[in-house]
Amino acid sequence: MAAFKEQTFSERQRTAQDAKKAQLAALLAKPKDDAEAQRRAAERKALADARDARIAERERLKREERERIEAEARAAEEARLAAIEAARIAEEERKAAEEAAKKEAKLAAAARVIADEAARKAERDARYAARKARVMGKR
Repeated sequence: MAAFKEQTFSERQRTAQDAKKAQLAALLAKPKDDAEAQRRAAERKALADARDARIAERERLKREERERIEAEARAAEEARLAAIEAARIAEEERKAAEEAAKKEAKLAAAARVIADEAARKAERDARYAARKARVMGKR
């Protein structure tokens, strides 16, 4: 039996070069308008178009979801600001009512004081008139 003979580097290079030439020749030997190749190319293009359509649909759905979330966030922020504004207005109205009540209480107190003073003056005048009548009656 013969021993295995290893190829030299140059032989391996030549073998690889011949294989590349054979592949190139086989590729060039194929007709350019091969129906099977055209069918495969059309199939690849259809798959790529379908993939692009799916990607575009996913992007559209993501964009719509993002817009919906942003709209909800804007609506929530507007509602929060409206609630803050309503609370501020209610607080102002409460303070205004409180001040009006204080003014009313002060006016009522002042009116009571004036009425009390008038009543005391009337009593004093009545006492004075009675005393004067007694003194005038004795004379």
